[in-house]
Amino acid sequence: MADNHVFEIKHLSKTFGTNAVLKDIDFRVDTGDVTCIIGASGSGKSTLLRCINLLETPTSGEILYHGNGITGKNFNQSAYRAKVGMVFQSFNLFSNMTVLENCMVGVVKVLKKSKEEAKELAMKYLEKVGMAPYVNAKPRQLSGGQKQRVAIARALAMQPEVILFDEPTSALDPQMVGEVLAVIRTLAEEGFTMIIVTHEMAFARDVSSHVVFMADGVICEEGTPQDIFENPKEYKTKDFLSRFRNS
Repeated sequence: MADNHVFEIKHLSKTFGTNAVLKDIDFRVDTGDVTCIIGASGSGKSTLLRCINLLETPTSGEILYHGNGITGKNFNQSAYRAKVGMVFQSFNLFSNMTVLENCMVGVVKVLKKSKEEAKELAMKYLEKVGMAPYVNAKPRQLSGGQKQRVAIARALAMQPEVILFDEPTSALDPQMVGEVLAVIRTLAEEGFTMIIVTHEMAFARDVSSHVVFMADGVICEEGTPQDIFENPKEYKTKDFLSRFRNS
């Protein structure tokens, strides 16, 4: 079954100067898993995602993608980045491009597909996220929720194997959170492999297959949503979740 692991993260650490942000992180992601990473601000969640995406270089330990270390000299990082999509909390759309162009550019430049193929893929996923009517709009003409749905379509157009979401709703007004979570929920139902850093606890409980709770740079506890939300074992997990029980 080892070949089923998309990611194996072993003894991962990340230090900025003297500040150890990640300490000895171990976990696995299998095909079709929806892994939600939860925890207080500053617990290392986003840094972990940035290490998986190679936006940060791990200080020590390893991240294996289908058994291959992603920081190795002979590892093809650009091919890897095409397979591992990323959706940021601040959307990161190109402001000078239309919605359609935003979703086509990576498909043409990275996947080397023709403009016709790129447009077809872009339209397919813009329709999927409900943004097809806005293909000629520029990002400044869109609401935050619409921008994030375009960012998700852009990631999907690359036909990645895994999508990483870094707090995809934290920059949104409350009324826009639902529309973005609904898109991610649909992807989960369709079997996409996803790693989601989120502070939306009800969403994490309902949508994930695996929950990782981080505190102070370590994985404090992990398990099924039922394990973590209904029967947490660690004091820190209980304390963290108690704040959401009443909300």
